Amino acid sequence: MWIPPLLILPLIIYNVVGFGLFGVTASKWTAPIIEVGLISGGVWTMSVSDLILVAALVLLFFEIIKSAKFGRHTVLDHMLSTGVSVVYLVEFLTIPLAATSLFFLCLVMSFIDTVSGFTVSIRSASRDVSIN
Repeated sequence: MWIPPLLILPLIIYNVVGFGLFGVTASKWTAPIIEVGLISGGVWTMSVSDLILVAALVLLFFEIIKSAKFGRHTVLDHMLSTGVSVVYLVEFLTIPLAATSLFFLCLVMSFIDTVSGFTVSIRSASRDVSIN
């Protein structure tokens, strides 16, 4: 079964929030969603943007696991992951709403996904070739 690149989900969520679709605005990203009192007396706060980063990291984990599997859809998955990385880069460079550290970190995760996918595929392909 083929699964599309998962790191497109944070891109879609960022664009929906960033462009104010469905009445949600980017100013809500810094709003705390969880506040936990710690033993030290400090308060740990998680905002919406932090939650998006955590979700993107989890998706990156699954993307790297997915890249270790070699099959007939591997080339298509690499091409689409590269396309997602290019969309992240172009949007980061050309759209003022994307000039945030949240978007930049998602861009970096997308590049890590692309490079790791190619690297894992090349390493596994080189192991399949035996020279006698």
